[in-house]
Amino acid sequence: MTAHVTTHASAKKKINQSDIQPRRMDFEFDPSIPVYWFDNDQFKSILLTSLSCTFPEGERFFVRSVRHFQKNIQDPLLREQVKGFIGQEAHHGNEHDAFNDFMESKGVPARKVDAFVKDGMKFLAKWLTPERQLAKTCALEHFTAMLAEMILEHPEFIKGMDERMVPLWLWHAIEESEHKSVAFDVYKDQVDSYWVRSSEMAFTTVEFIGFTFVHYWQLRNEMDDPTDWKSVRNGFNWLMGNPGWLRKLGKSYLAYYKRDFHPSKRDSKHLRQRALIRLANMMDRPDLVA
Repeated sequence: MTAHVTTHASAKKKINQSDIQPRRMDFEFDPSIPVYWFDNDQFKSILLTSLSCTFPEGERFFVRSVRHFQKNIQDPLLREQVKGFIGQEAHHGNEHDAFNDFMESKGVPARKVDAFVKDGMKFLAKWLTPERQLAKTCALEHFTAMLAEMILEHPEFIKGMDERMVPLWLWHAIEESEHKSVAFDVYKDQVDSYWVRSSEMAFTTVEFIGFTFVHYWQLRNEMDDPTDWKSVRNGFNWLMGNPGWLRKLGKSYLAYYKRDFHPSKRDSKHLRQRALIRLANMMDRPDLVA
């Protein structure tokens, strides 16, 4: 195995009719991986860790919001796609739980943020209707799909990331791209309100961006070493200036507000296949592309 992230279980090859394949990876993280594992940079490493802290409870919220409508779905293909979606999201939550535990062992208070997110998901479940919860899932799935396909299309985005960390993020990106249409198709099938969908995206945008940086500062403020302000300045330039990765997502983001929007209009199968080959080579796992 060329990467120092190891797996114990082989990928599940149960490919359903929809070809959405849950892959159980069982990542382990080498204790020698540094706390600043992304380009040896404080901002990049902690920002992505803050995202990871939202994934376990966030993915479980997604699953619950889709499951609420699952029994009403008549289309057999969509029913199979939902099964694949639930399987993938369950694995994502588990693997990021393991990653967050690893970062906690490095002195990053990941579990504090995880608990904060868990409380937030309970609040949403209490106060949002099932239709709004599903619309929020669609909005957040669009964000994760945009970020995932940026990683897949532009490998330079993760340039400088510790090679032992790359498999986790590459695998997650592949599967987010793979199931990007599922929650949206359930929404179209069961709710199909443009107003609810578009307004929930507007609310979710503020929440997603705002809480990502809130979580970043939650992590930073509880760590022993002082904030590297040069890293913060460079990080905002990395996001919004040059190369401006966040800025580059503007067109894809705005497309969501079109009445005829559908995630599948962007065909990314070739990007996933290329990334799967890279992942299989990194991990000496030919079964991933078999």
